[in-house]
Amino acid sequence: MENSPLKTWPESAARLVAVAAGREAADLVIRNGKWVNVHTREVLEGYDLAIADGRFAYCGPDAQHCIGPDTEIIDADGAFMIPGLCDAHMHIESGMLTPAEFTRAVVPHGTTSMFTDPHEIANVLGLEGVRLMHDEALLQPINVFTQMPSCAPSAPGLETTGFEITPEDVVEAMNWPGIIGLGEMMNFPGVVNGDPKMLAEIAATQNAGKTVGGHYASPDLGPAFHAYAAGGPADDHEGTCEADAIARVRQGMRHMMRLGSAWYDVESQITAVTEKGLDPRSFILCTDDCHSGTLVNEGHMNRVVRHAIACGCDPVIALQMATINTATHFGLERELGSIAPGRRADVILTSDLTTLPIDRVIARGVTVAQDGEIKVDCPHLKWPTHARQTVNLGRDRVAEDFEIKAPEGANAVTVKVIGVVENQAPTKALTRDLLVVDGLIEGDQAQDVCQIALVERHLGTGGVTNAFVSGFQYQGRMAIASTVAHDSHHMIVVGTDRANMAAAANRLGEVGGGVTVFQDGKELALVELPIAGLMSDLPAKVVAAKADKLVEAMLDCGCTLNNAYMQHSLLALVVIPELRISDLGLVDVTKFELTDLIEDKE
Repeated sequence: MENSPLKTWPESAARLVAVAAGREAADLVIRNGKWVNVHTREVLEGYDLAIADGRFAYCGPDAQHCIGPDTEIIDADGAFMIPGLCDAHMHIESGMLTPAEFTRAVVPHGTTSMFTDPHEIANVLGLEGVRLMHDEALLQPINVFTQMPSCAPSAPGLETTGFEITPEDVVEAMNWPGIIGLGEMMNFPGVVNGDPKMLAEIAATQNAGKTVGGHYASPDLGPAFHAYAAGGPADDHEGTCEADAIARVRQGMRHMMRLGSAWYDVESQITAVTEKGLDPRSFILCTDDCHSGTLVNEGHMNRVVRHAIACGCDPVIALQMATINTATHFGLERELGSIAPGRRADVILTSDLTTLPIDRVIARGVTVAQDGEIKVDCPHLKWPTHARQTVNLGRDRVAEDFEIKAPEGANAVTVKVIGVVENQAPTKALTRDLLVVDGLIEGDQAQDVCQIALVERHLGTGGVTNAFVSGFQYQGRMAIASTVAHDSHHMIVVGTDRANMAAAANRLGEVGGGVTVFQDGKELALVELPIAGLMSDLPAKVVAAKADKLVEAMLDCGCTLNNAYMQHSLLALVVIPELRISDLGLVDVTKFELTDLIEDKE
């Protein structure tokens, strides 16, 4: 089936009025359903929906007057009719998929609108990469809006990216047809300190009448937080507890609660609504980061809504947080996010509001998925050759590149260690005592300490930053390497053996990017991500199968963390506390400064 072109409201207004009045026939009528009205928080039984030109024309008790000889009729047979689900904040690249394949994966789960921030590819390909993501997004049969990335690099002076985003880039992008606002403002210290570049990007967005995304990844709710709120971000998704959620909405921000593949932040924050009784209109659900395995095996926004309900949220309120609240936040309440006249005809038929099975998905008036199967095309863009040639190691890595030399004469040292926290984005700044062997500091599997390295891959400098990480529980002689390394997207290599670390790094150089696991010199799993070293244009099920083997390989190496790969990929994200790694060194994110690996005993 061909995708239906969407007409604007002015283009379709006359026909919508005529259909609602009964003077013209609708394209589609859905009869005998339970209308879940997210404007009034009602469930209205025995209602019909009439659709014309991809928009709702009539929502009422009987649409017989809208039916003509060529009108398609769907008998809902008492099913609930809910708005198509919206993901308010997400990164397509985290799914390891292109926009087309990501869309193909989520449509059967009921997602009909996505608000995407392609700052991953911005770090690798700059404004051109953003434009490529934007252009492919506009080809899709659902609503895929793009936020212009704000921070590449995410923390200037603490990392080096392949490209930088400037205020001039933001001004240019605000004129593109699919740009909905500014991506998450991760450089929160820059905003707090009045950095002219950050404020210029925010001003350009507000001057364009668009929404500024937030990212305040700090537990400090004192003057710094208030300064950030004054700087203009309209939302935030980095909260991890109830106090974070309450603080943000009190400052007039929309608070986004995320359930991604590895971020489980809904349960600890939704109590602001379910127990404290705060107005749910200020709260929004999102995923942030979902890899392909989660999308294929568990779902997308339907998974988030089900989880919110399981955490005690009223089902219709949870639906509001994934539909109308999102649309309102981005200034699109008259365009999508609800079943009401004039809106884009995005509607899901489901038999149950709590377990939320997705029986049929209609987007822009066309059935796009039914019983878990997609029914429409998701067009691909032709990605340029240079977008597939972004891994430049300069030369092959060798085991010696991953050596960490100890101070002269030392038999043991105290080192700073990045501590992984399961199911959360923040890390812990730990210290551990490690032995020195032949002048080199060694990891310690008994203490769950292995090596981590950040390998430069944009300019071919040959640079390698070495440090230590704890929490993965790796055993034996192994290594895992990834060119997905939020946000600078160099290459992160974690391992217990330097020769395996070198082999894993070289393998990714050979295939043009991705993720690989080596054990005892043999490759256990490989996910090729040739586009910018971040994405595959293969179908989600194929990529998910490769990702499943990746999970199995990590388990074979001793790692039992939930979605450990997502934790791995964020170890270079130098805007989330407490300790991270970059191409410039070890980063103390509580102070936003580089720090020494070896602890000073004095």
